[in-house]
Amino acid sequence: MECDKHNQPLNLYCPSHLMPCCNKCSHSKCIGITSLASVVEKTTIENSKVTVEIDINYFLSILDQLVTSKLKNIKTGEDHCIGLQKSINETRKEINKHLDQLEEKNSRQKRKLEGSEKTVTTNTSKLQSFLRVHKIEQQVHKCQRYIEDLEDDERTKEVDIKIKQNDEIENIFSKLVSLDSLGEITIVKTEINLNRERSLRRKAQVQSQEQSNINNMTMNIETKIKINIEKRMSDMICLIDGRVLAVESFGKINVFTSDGIFQKQLHIPGEAFSVTQIYQNTIAITYPSENAIKIFNMENETVTKVFKIGKPCFGLSFSNNSLAVGFEKDEIRIMDLEGNTLTSIHVQSESHLFNLSYCDKRVFYSDHEGKAVYCVDESGKQIWQYKQDLTDPRGLCKDTYGNIFVADCALLIVISKDGQGSKVLIGREDRVKYPQCICFKHNASSGFICDYNGSKLVKFDLSRE
Repeated sequence: MECDKHNQPLNLYCPSHLMPCCNKCSHSKCIGITSLASVVEKTTIENSKVTVEIDINYFLSILDQLVTSKLKNIKTGEDHCIGLQKSINETRKEINKHLDQLEEKNSRQKRKLEGSEKTVTTNTSKLQSFLRVHKIEQQVHKCQRYIEDLEDDERTKEVDIKIKQNDEIENIFSKLVSLDSLGEITIVKTEINLNRERSLRRKAQVQSQEQSNINNMTMNIETKIKINIEKRMSDMICLIDGRVLAVESFGKINVFTSDGIFQKQLHIPGEAFSVTQIYQNTIAITYPSENAIKIFNMENETVTKVFKIGKPCFGLSFSNNSLAVGFEKDEIRIMDLEGNTLTSIHVQSESHLFNLSYCDKRVFYSDHEGKAVYCVDESGKQIWQYKQDLTDPRGLCKDTYGNIFVADCALLIVISKDGQGSKVLIGREDRVKYPQCICFKHNASSGFICDYNGSKLVKFDLSRE
């Protein structure tokens, strides 16, 4: 292939402009110019196709959102026009009403002037007066006949109610008088076993129910930290020790301190996609292009196990000594830590199973193309699905009360643990652009959000009032 501008072979690649170039192309200020052949050799076509497909779907969702916003804006403008026309009509009615009142007032004054010039006596003939009086007499006569008929009507008779007392009442009353009391009153005391532990547990349960109410939640943005990874992110978790792992899509795993400061990259061969913590110093990672899961010891920085699975695996989560693994669009496997399949859950997702969370024998996963979040148990039974107001659901995680937090395009949404309600915690006005991943610190109400392009970490704190 040749350069369109210089007719020279395309033998170089510029990562800054993401394009091939020739020796004469002006890229002197760009960093990292490398051989085009080496880039092609290292690139996995299938992974690139998946990444491009993800990016296209993501940008399509952004465009859909813009179209929806513009249509909503047009509708608002139309409603304002209708409201303005209604206001004009109401004003016109008030003006017409006032003019009618003025016209009526003018007519009354005119009639008054005309009446002052004439009298009823001079204009009313004797015959007319007679006919009117006669008509009134007829009406009076009808009323008289009606009153006379009422004298024999049952409705005009006086009514009296009488009762004959039952003789048994006197006997009952005499017996009541002879009673000295209604009975004997005694006090019985019974010892009560106070179960203090149960009372404490009940109190804790009430507190848990109150704190799990999503309507009381408020998410506060504490800091926004530039990390400048500038690559699409696929997963992020908070470790038990407070550090953060952020995974580049088909790339490296980045380690950050508990304050969100970049620390290092983990030296693990391959193209990682999703990560979960197993033990204090042990994590598991999916590698779709290798059809494998790797167990990695962070203290020794060594791969201790590799599970060859047979097909691409994506989303990953750990609970109850088991792994939940997402395979393409139709299967979630529950596996032990030796790579054996314990349960296979068949699902129908419109997108790859990139993001999932596993806890209490239930799996929660997002379907960004289907614009939904699902909850299924280990038998494959769907517990609930949530689609309301979702545009492009991506990364998700669960708090200690069972509520699901979802990164959705320009929003951060919490869904109640029963899937029946939701609340927007971070909106477009909070200027957190394209949240992709979210995670909580261990047993805490604070955590981090990572954006789609890996440019910032957003540190948040969740309050429950």
